Amino acid sequence: MAIGIVKRLPNVKNYGFLVIEEDSAPVEVFFHRTSVVDDGFDNLAAGQKVNFEIQRDPRDTSKRRAVGVAPLEA
Repeated sequence: MAIGIVKRLPNVKNYGFLVIEEDSAPVEVFFHRTSVVDDGFDNLAAGQKVNFEIQRDPRDTSKRRAVGVAPLEA
């Protein structure tokens, strides 16, 4: 599992972006609302820490996406 921070959630969209540190450089990863566990997409906020897994995007294998996105317990 990777740990990252919710970077942005565009208003009225069903997706967002996470930022992870990879090789000392931040990397932005796409996620869809269906990738958030327990249908918790509406409870996510920019700046919130989450854990997730990274997969290759099946439509474009040069891109990656986050799945199993869940807020970190405080």
